[in-house]
Amino acid sequence: MKKLLYITANPNAVENSFGLSVGEAFIEEYKRVNPTHEVVHFDLFKENVPAIDGNVLDAWGKLGSGVDFAELSAEQQQTLAAMNKNLELFMGADEYVFVTPMWNLSFPSVVKNFIDNFTIAGKTFKYSENGPMGLLENKKALHIQASGSVFSHGPITAMNFNSPYLKTMLNFVGITDVSNIFVEGMAAMADQAQEIKAKAIAEAKELAVNFSKELVMN
Repeated sequence: MKKLLYITANPNAVENSFGLSVGEAFIEEYKRVNPTHEVVHFDLFKENVPAIDGNVLDAWGKLGSGVDFAELSAEQQQTLAAMNKNLELFMGADEYVFVTPMWNLSFPSVVKNFIDNFTIAGKTFKYSENGPMGLLENKKALHIQASGSVFSHGPITAMNFNSPYLKTMLNFVGITDVSNIFVEGMAAMADQAQEIKAKAIAEAKELAVNFSKELVMN
C-alpha cells in the first residue's frame, strides 16, 4: 500500500484559499482512484516544524563531537526529536503533494523549515566522489503553487523562486519526478479568479487519476 504525504502551508480555511481548494480536489480524486492508499495530511502551520537556529546548531555540534544525545539539554532533545519525527514521516512516504502560496515572492517560512527537517546527510542524501547523492528513490511529488500574479510564464518568470527551489531540493534528496500545477493570476485578473480556480481544479483532478500509475525518471 502506497502512502501519500499531503503537505500544506496555508493557515487559511480551504474555502478561503485557491491553492488549498485545488489541493483538496486533487486529494479527493486521488482517494477515489486509489482507495487502498494511505493519505496523511501534514499541515505545516499546525505541526511542530522546528527551524534551524543556534540551539539546533549547538546540539548538532555536540553530537558530532561525540556527546551523547542524553547529555543535550531537554529543549535540544525535544527539538531534535521533533525534527527527526518529521524526517521519518517524509522518508516513509511514497508520494508527496505540496500546496504552498507565494507570499512576497517566497514561501511561508514553515516550508523552508520543513525542507531543512528532511534534508539530512546520511538519511536523505549522502556525500560521494561526484558530490551529494540523493537517497530517496522511486518516489514522486506534485507542487501546487498559488500566486496573485502569473509567474509560470511571461515577463516575471524570473521572479518565481519557489517552484524551482522546491524541485531542486526534492531532486537533491533523490526525488526526480516532480510536477507542478500553477494556480495564478487571481489578483492581477480578479474578474477571472473563479475561472482560473476551476481550470486548476480540473487539471488537478486529471493529474490525480494517473499520479500513482506512472513514475517519470528525469
